Amino acid sequence: MIPFLGAGANLCGRPEKASWSKGRFLPKGSELAKVLADECGYPVPDDDSLLRVSQYVGAVLGEGALYEYLRDTFDADYPPTPLHEFLADLARPLRAERPLLILTTNYDDALERAFAERREPFEVLWYEAKKSVDCGRFLHRVDGEVVVVDKPNEYLTPALLENTVILKLHGAIDREDPKRDSYVITEDDYIDYLSRPDISKQIPITLRQRMEESHYLFLGYSLRDWNLRVVLNRIWGEQTLDLKSWAVQREDDKPGVSEIEQKLWQARGDVDVVYVPLDEYVERLKDELQDKEPGAKAA
Repeated sequence: MIPFLGAGANLCGRPEKASWSKGRFLPKGSELAKVLADECGYPVPDDDSLLRVSQYVGAVLGEGALYEYLRDTFDADYPPTPLHEFLADLARPLRAERPLLILTTNYDDALERAFAERREPFEVLWYEAKKSVDCGRFLHRVDGEVVVVDKPNEYLTPALLENTVILKLHGAIDREDPKRDSYVITEDDYIDYLSRPDISKQIPITLRQRMEESHYLFLGYSLRDWNLRVVLNRIWGEQTLDLKSWAVQREDDKPGVSEIEQKLWQARGDVDVVYVPLDEYVERLKDELQDKEPGAKAA
């Protein structure tokens, strides 16, 4: 089972009426768009499209300014969410058999912080989106040094089989080196992402093989978000998910939306939609796994 974390995963544990607060709650896409709009004097009031606002910042002020604003937002010690903590706790008992592989399109490092707080070893690979010779490849920090995965089919680093791997498909903030920050965030970034050859072939072969033979648990996603469809298209192309998978999300109040959502997921393969708030799902999953631990009392 591969957990696949979307933007909604960062809202797990956040009170519904709470707004973004630097160092306390990670921003939603609309909140990040407002931060960027306020920074650059975006001329369209109340436009909460992160793609459009970030495209404007990059076009008018340049990629460097856009990255500075994004770093200022994400370079804070946001506490891990209950979901991040759950995954970090789950990693230890799994490591001896088959370490976790976690996919995410989030830029922040709250998940990594959960692992670090528990001193649970992990590896991070992130997509390079900046215009450079390495654009389109994945980067891997090894012993403090960043390694470019330039030969994915030959990249057989043992650590990728021994530790939890966090694979960041849309880039990431790199706390150790701002020059290594990377974000698929503007309209042009997504166009480039779509126009490149199969991105899945840039993922190290050992991880790619696991992705091909695993179930998926999509957390904090909606297929109505077209950027998720872009990711799925870049990884699987026209192929459907062969093994049973699940998508956990809130049910939309608007009539007919749930039916559309289910059909979109079914078009990607054998995917069941589970309508439940993510906070509740994590708590129920924790209770279920605790009941199955050796020595646990029967309910």
